[in-house]
Amino acid sequence: MTDGHSETDFSGNIDFDEDRLHEECGVYGVFGHDDAGALTALGLHALQHRGQEAAGIVAFNGSQYHSERRLGLVGDKFTRPDIMDRLTGHAAIGHVRYSTTGDTVMRNVQPLFAELSSGGFAVCHNGNLTNAQTLRRQLVKRGAIFQSTSDTEVILHLVAQSHHRLTIDRLVEALSMIEGAYSLVAMTNKKLIGARDPLGIRPLVLGQLDGAYVLASETCALDIIGAKFLREVENGEVVVIDESGLKSHFPFPRVPARPCIFEYIYFSRPDSILGGRSVYEVRRALGEQLAVEAPVAADVVIPVPDSGVPAAIGYAARSGVPFELGIMRNHYVGRTFIEPTQQIRQLGVKLKHNPNRAVVKGRSIILIDDSIVRGTTSLKIIQMMREAGAAEVHMRIASPPITHSDYYGIDTPDPDKLLAANMKLHEMRDYLGADTLAFISVDGLYEAIRHEKRNPAMPQFTDHCFTGDYPTRLTDARADRTLPKQLSLLAETA
Repeated sequence: MTDGHSETDFSGNIDFDEDRLHEECGVYGVFGHDDAGALTALGLHALQHRGQEAAGIVAFNGSQYHSERRLGLVGDKFTRPDIMDRLTGHAAIGHVRYSTTGDTVMRNVQPLFAELSSGGFAVCHNGNLTNAQTLRRQLVKRGAIFQSTSDTEVILHLVAQSHHRLTIDRLVEALSMIEGAYSLVAMTNKKLIGARDPLGIRPLVLGQLDGAYVLASETCALDIIGAKFLREVENGEVVVIDESGLKSHFPFPRVPARPCIFEYIYFSRPDSILGGRSVYEVRRALGEQLAVEAPVAADVVIPVPDSGVPAAIGYAARSGVPFELGIMRNHYVGRTFIEPTQQIRQLGVKLKHNPNRAVVKGRSIILIDDSIVRGTTSLKIIQMMREAGAAEVHMRIASPPITHSDYYGIDTPDPDKLLAANMKLHEMRDYLGADTLAFISVDGLYEAIRHEKRNPAMPQFTDHCFTGDYPTRLTDARADRTLPKQLSLLAETA
């Protein structure tokens, strides 16, 4: 790519869903409750925003395991009595998934389950292992037979090949060999296990309901079942839950936490609490900081729904420019790329967003969004505002420019497809068709998070998408200088 444009990314033949960042997945686990399977289904429903293409639950009823894995939404698949009647028992784990590339295939849907020499073992994880392909090649050379293209299966094989007697020791040995980001939930016939990578890149929280323990990716998934939030699983911590209660282990050298900053910007649900901070309040504070850094005279502040709403509220409050819903979102549409013709694909953004002409016409507007990835959706939305009669369109983004790919569980395109990696600010402004364009600064991003008053402690976040400061080794990426896309749990590979 020489001039920041590519036919795939900047023509009308695009998938507007792919011009967003996508979290990889969400995990859930319950131990010690007679309705563990049903509670897990409810928890996954609350985590649906973290993955919409597949879901699975493995339950244990005291004598046998039962696995149900389905393509599609939790509410469509796990409300059927014939499925839920089989998911009985006092323990269960579950997973929701968004696929990054390739075909959606059942054999890759999590949780994964295997009968090991030590007994049944089920596992699922949120994140991405940056040495999964390297480990996979080594395991295959030693005779491992893989049934999926999942990096989670690498963990399963490492556990299976360990010579330790106890499953928890086998798992710790496996975790000592992997690199990257993971929040992991595993289950045996006697235990529920939760583990978070040494840097705590991906989130994992601990709750309790009627004496039963619950593990979840976010606090909103505790709220849905009425569970009490106890605490976050710490970076590098392994928690083991059984009939005697909960035990905490720190098997690896302690290092400062580096949680993913995009959980605040986009991925976590606004009603979740993360790192002691309200995600909603952080996003509102981002908008306020953006108004300080990039003010502009205008008539109205308009969010790009739904992700831009909290930041737009904050921008309007700080700037004094009125907040209005100038774009209406249709929540009842599928992925736009399935439409068969180029003409219909070009209408993709209008299937999900439509201008509120009464608010837009004749006005100078400030559009607020959380991020720009390829830029295709922003371009179409700005065009839509122009067609609706906007006199001026000023674009403000509540995150810094995304200039680097992610390898820790966020589906980002290669750098040559990231708009900010290939254009200067004024080039992006002209390409998108905005009168002005501005992003929050990296310092401003940290300032906004610091000012959310619930917890003054500030870690150094994992912010590599903006800075290029990757917190771990990228073994697989460095082994392949083409920097391949991360291993997808739902992708068929040759």
